[in-house]
Parts: sequence; structure tokens; C-alpha cells
Amino acid sequence: MAGVFFSRLRGKLNSLTRSNMRCLVINLDRSAERLAHVTAQFALIGVAFERVQAIDAQDRPELDHLPQHVRYEKRLRLTSGEIACLLSHRACWTIIAQGDAPFGAIFEDDIVFSSKASALIGNADWIPADADIIKLETFFWNPLVGRKRIPAGAHFSLFRLYAEHVGTGGYIVSKRAARNLIDATREISVAVDDLVFNPIYQPPPRKTVYQMVPALCIQDHLLGDKAFGLPSLLKQPRDAQWAAVEVVQKPRKTAAGRVKAEFARVVQRVAYFCLQRQKMAIPFDRPDAKD
Repeated sequence: MAGVFFSRLRGKLNSLTRSNMRCLVINLDRSAERLAHVTAQFALIGVAFERVQAIDAQDRPELDHLPQHVRYEKRLRLTSGEIACLLSHRACWTIIAQGDAPFGAIFEDDIVFSSKASALIGNADWIPADADIIKLETFFWNPLVGRKRIPAGAHFSLFRLYAEHVGTGGYIVSKRAARNLIDATREISVAVDDLVFNPIYQPPPRKTVYQMVPALCIQDHLLGDKAFGLPSLLKQPRDAQWAAVEVVQKPRKTAAGRVKAEFARVVQRVAYFCLQRQKMAIPFDRPDAKD
């Protein structure tokens, strides 16, 4: 009888630990407006969050001189802002890796939530046991996902993510994946969104990554006329770096080249069908009003 009692108690404690998922928000000390914005967003869905002090590239001039292990072709050196962003996410991974819960949610301070986000944020009961990472946002790309749909509450579904879908504005990471990402960033090599959401740059072992559909959140600058006016803090330095790189104009394709490219597209579509994969637009249910 006592054994049954303690078994049930352990089950309830495990369930409680699993459901209480920590929500971490990365925010610079000088970004009070963004903190007010994200605080209002969490208040709208009735979920608490913990602020994580972001690494500020303006206070860290040494970031420009850190050694970078750029192992991949056509990869530019990271800007100091991108390094600071990577280190800020690494601080969140450390909190999750050292915590008790098997999953944690990480957000940047310019996110906007779907009106239905409260059903899932802060609660991990709906997360598949094999999940390492779940991408909650969209960049309105058409990433490659699996065809199998996994229900995640009344309004959302999960699909396996098999190809690049940039952005780390909102995602969930397991404790085991957080530990792996910490180990992978002892040397600086690629931007955080490539590391987390581009299979080419993901550290081994292979991770099970899911995409939330429709997206649970989105970065503000993607909302167009419904945006709150919070621009990306990383885009301008990166654009300037690309502009400084000499661009070699590609030769125009010949007729034979066009036929070859079309054949490759047909082969790709057949491969996707055989592998049970598909390109899918990831929508976002926009808020009705800014307030």
C-alpha cells in the first residue's frame, strides 16, 4: 500500500515539474521600452516570465576581437552584436540545463504573442517526449517539415522541422539539448539561429526539432502595419557587413542549365514525397489591435 502511495506521489511531482516550464526573456539593461513591451505581452496571456540580462555589445568591445572558428564556406565573421546575442542565449541555456524542469522557453524582448498563446506557454504537458527543440515563431518562410501532424492543444499543431528556419525570437529547448548547445558554443563559430535552427550547423547528436503551426509568436518587425515599432537590433550591422563584401555576379544560365535546374526541382519534389516531407508556409494569427 505504501509503495503504491509513493509511486502515485512521484507521478504527481513529475507531472508538476513538467508542467511548470520556466519562461526566460532576454533583455538589454538599456532597452526599457522593450521590457515594457514584452511585460505587456506576457500580461495579456497571464503568464509569468524571468528576465535574463542580455550581453550588451556596446559594453563589451573585446567581442570584436574574440577568436572565431568559421569552419563553413561563405560564412562571414559574426558581428559583436551577434556574438552578444549568442552569449545571451547561452546564458538562458545554462539556466535551463541547471534547472529541474525538462524544458524551458526562451524569448527575445520584441516578440508578439498570438491571442491563443496562453494555452501553451508556461505549460509543458503538450510537448512530445522526444522533442529537443520547438520553434514557436515564424519568419513567413516555407520551411521543409514532415507530413505527420501532432496536435498541441486546441489551436496548434507540431510538425518535424527538417531544414533551416531562421530566428530565435521564441523557442522551447529541452534540458538535454541545452547542455549540448552549451558545449557547442565553447568556441564561437555561427550565429545562434543557425546553431539552433539550421541542420547544417547544428552540433551532434542529431536533434528532434518541431515547428509550431500556426506560430505562437512573431518578432515585431515582421508585423508590418500592426507592428509596435521595435526594429531588429542585429539587422543593420549585418547588412553593412554584407554590403562590404565583394559580390561576384553570377553568369546567366544557359538553356541546358535551365533544363538541369528544372530536372533537379522535379527530383527534389519526388524525394520530398518519398520521405514524407513538404514545404509549408507557417502562418501567424495576428493580434486584432496594438493594445
